[in-house]
Amino acid sequence: MILEVLTPFETASRENRHIIPTRKGYAVRRYGWLGLVALVSMAPVSKAQSSDWAADSKRVSKELAIVNGRISGRVMDHTANHGADNRIWSRTLQQKRDLYVYLPPSFCKDQRYPIMIYLHGFAVDEQSFLRLVPLVDEAIRQGKLPPIIMAAPDGSLAGEPCILKPGSFFQNTQAGDFEDYVLQDVWDFVTQNYPIRPERQAHVLAGMSMGGFAAFNLGIRHRDIFGIAIGIHPPLNTRWVDCRGNYFAKFDPNNWGWRTKLDNPNEVIAKFAGGLVKLRIKAVVGPLYGFGDEALADIARQNPIELIDRTGLKNGELAMYVGYAGKDQFNITAQVDSFLYLCKCRQICVAVGFEPHGRHDSETAVRFLPSVCTWLAPQLAPYSPPSR
Repeated sequence: MILEVLTPFETASRENRHIIPTRKGYAVRRYGWLGLVALVSMAPVSKAQSSDWAADSKRVSKELAIVNGRISGRVMDHTANHGADNRIWSRTLQQKRDLYVYLPPSFCKDQRYPIMIYLHGFAVDEQSFLRLVPLVDEAIRQGKLPPIIMAAPDGSLAGEPCILKPGSFFQNTQAGDFEDYVLQDVWDFVTQNYPIRPERQAHVLAGMSMGGFAAFNLGIRHRDIFGIAIGIHPPLNTRWVDCRGNYFAKFDPNNWGWRTKLDNPNEVIAKFAGGLVKLRIKAVVGPLYGFGDEALADIARQNPIELIDRTGLKNGELAMYVGYAGKDQFNITAQVDSFLYLCKCRQICVAVGFEPHGRHDSETAVRFLPSVCTWLAPQLAPYSPPSR
């Protein structure tokens, strides 16, 4: 067994949770899954040699041609990454934006398919999706996942990957209306140009880290459109602290607090290289919300754990999978543990993958792929054409 579904009547303690086995030969592949990036642990792919990428219509990346030459399906290019400007127009952001769309093996335009919108992580852009595609394509060819269409929009603030700029978290903030961009511009483009099943149960939001947060946030709030949410390393309780205000504390239901102040831009929220490299909250929160009571209120309104009660989420209304690690440098471990605990108390089932020695990195992320496919395949099978 490679997957656990946490039911309302089972303990949420990690000791009783299934541990996904590590398989050395599978964990590190040429192409990683769900972005294969931690928020700051991998260098971004260069989008263009020109510093003014938006004015440069010629791109130099050959990665798409390489990927399409190796897979049985095909990635459609709605970007300006590969020598021509094929970007879609975002009426919300009032600019062109990059988008990749993956079509499965034996794609037939006369058939309708489930859709997965893949939301990338912090510090990268839609190009990270090209590292996911070969693994998804292989899973479909092997019959481990039904044929599915996937769309990967660019959620970077500046339209290019950068570790020095925050991610949008695919939210409507003072940095831009990125939620509307995904749910209106991207959704309309994909459904108008590709054969997508209309049922909400065939609509999946999935993401890594920042994108995992967005998958749960948007999925919980828009479950009239989406039936499935998948997050790997997702920050699901962005107001997590213990009762002493310690962000890096382990989750304990008897020692649970809530962040009530957002007044220290230099607060550390991630530690790498044994604490030698630190990420401060100002790099993530400040450009989106600012600081102070109003910013904290905005964060609380979007916090996935608080959306459970705010939206009245009931068991069965949204199928949820979360994969996370025991040694996450952002302490996502405690965030997810608190989310799962509240789900247990509210009698809401969640599928869980846990890696006790894993970190917020690519090697850990890729190990969740088999269990995600095992969990997701039977849910999408009724809405997907048979593999040919």
